[in-house]
Amino acid sequence: MDDVNQAARTVAKFLQTFTSASGMRLRYRVKARGAAPEEGAEPAAGSHMLAVEFIGPDTRWLTARNGELLNALEHIATKILRLEPEAHDQVSFDADQFKANRDRQLRNMADEAVESVKESGRPFAFPPMSSRERRMLHMLLVDSGLQTASSGEGPGRYVVLYPAEGDTRSAEAHEQNTRARHANIRERFRPRS
Repeated sequence: MDDVNQAARTVAKFLQTFTSASGMRLRYRVKARGAAPEEGAEPAAGSHMLAVEFIGPDTRWLTARNGELLNALEHIATKILRLEPEAHDQVSFDADQFKANRDRQLRNMADEAVESVKESGRPFAFPPMSSRERRMLHMLLVDSGLQTASSGEGPGRYVVLYPAEGDTRSAEAHEQNTRARHANIRERFRPRS
């Protein structure tokens, strides 16, 4: 984002249109970092160039279904700003600390998974999650010394944490089990004549 203040104004205009058209009772604050804050706003915390925080009685609609609408609004904002996919992390939308709490949950899940894999020597598969959350997990797990990989397709995509390099037996066993499970699923849904 070349002009963060202009980007903040563009996002604020989009959100004004959205809240007016939707009839949702929401207030929002757009915070720009790396430029002079707009209308007395404080610089946003973290690495985001733009941070949007929603409050109001209808935030529950934004956070329903694991924050689906909140994520959609964030995605639309990145498209309006014409950000490249690798720059999408520069924009963050949150409502009633929903994402902040989810980030805390992911950190706890990552810590527990590392402990589990180191104790058992077996891979740990996280539940399916969004690309943002998978990316965050990969980053959280980098310092563990264990390898990660995403597996699955579409909305069923998930992260797997593998044991250290020296313990390849369990990683290979996990891959074989996964292939066998997928083959079994394909066989069950194969059209019969």
